[in-house]
Amino acid sequence: MKFIFEVRIREGHTAEEYADIWVRASQIIQQAPGALGTELHRKIGDDRSLIAIAHWESKEQRDAMEAIRDPAVAEIIRSAASFCDIRVIGEFHEPEWVVRPPQRNS
Repeated sequence: MKFIFEVRIREGHTAEEYADIWVRASQIIQQAPGALGTELHRKIGDDRSLIAIAHWESKEQRDAMEAIRDPAVAEIIRSAASFCDIRVIGEFHEPEWVVRPPQRNS
């Protein structure tokens, strides 16, 4: 499954500041059973808007991690609260199948 959230960086701060904090928290979170990696993306044309995607084997494993959150992770996240706003977009199943149009020959 995928857990996706949006991060909006406030004026006077940078995406790089948040990225440093995100990496520290992710390194701890990714040690939890079922964690399959994370990605942080910057929005094209808006350096202060980011999207994070965390990959998990299952929703149950992510929920278990949240239920026993490491205090260090909570402190890291609190340290970012003064310069960004986070909005959870949601939890998404992995697709059972994907349909893509055929590629055009150039």
